Amino acid sequence: MKRYLYTISAVCLFYFTTNAQITDPKATEVWQPEPRTVAPGEGAKPPSDAVILFDGKNLSEWLCPKDSTTAAWVINADGSMTVKPGAGDIQTRRSFGDCQLHLEFRTPTVVKGEGQGRGNSGIFLQGRYELQVLDCYENKTYSNGQTGSIYKQSIPLVNVCRKPGEWQAYDVLFTAPRFNVDGILVAPGHLTVLHNGVVIQLNTEIKGTTEYIGLPKNSAHGMAPIKLQDHGDLVSYRNIWIRSL
Repeated sequence: MKRYLYTISAVCLFYFTTNAQITDPKATEVWQPEPRTVAPGEGAKPPSDAVILFDGKNLSEWLCPKDSTTAAWVINADGSMTVKPGAGDIQTRRSFGDCQLHLEFRTPTVVKGEGQGRGNSGIFLQGRYELQVLDCYENKTYSNGQTGSIYKQSIPLVNVCRKPGEWQAYDVLFTAPRFNVDGILVAPGHLTVLHNGVVIQLNTEIKGTTEYIGLPKNSAHGMAPIKLQDHGDLVSYRNIWIRSL
């Protein structure tokens, strides 16, 4: 018992003595490593280290996942691209893990349908975790499938949808899930989303794949492409860029 108390006393004495000896503020300054410099964007301009996925000129960064041919969506005169119904989903040629993603979208000005049948598309992180795109301006649907939801999993904190035909923005922070060498999930993915500058998902856990029918699945994977969904509606996108984290 005496030996135990002596050891504890010695540790406490070392701790307080060591801290008491620090009288110079410079002793706790860290100068290396130094964060690299990145020029911030202004307006619609992305930061200097971003990968430009779509700037309105061409679809060279995108392909059709069915046959790896160049994406066949329509490029518009205003620098946006629009879903070509029936052409299928498109995905990036590059693969990504943890990332910061920015994109802008616009649901059709002419309103057709209701619920899930109105301005429907989606952004799939790593090709399997869907952030829902939908026209939810005065349009009711199931809450875990509305604009800004992690589809069929997490309801957005608020609905900040603009009117049909108006441009909207998503700013996404994505932490990819981690799997061990045996393919077992050891850390789930997380998503923070700002919709039109308002936080609608805050470090929300991704429970697995976003299934239309059934429960989420967790199959091991590494980095993977970003996918945009062709749901048959004339949804447009512009100013898409990404930063790997």
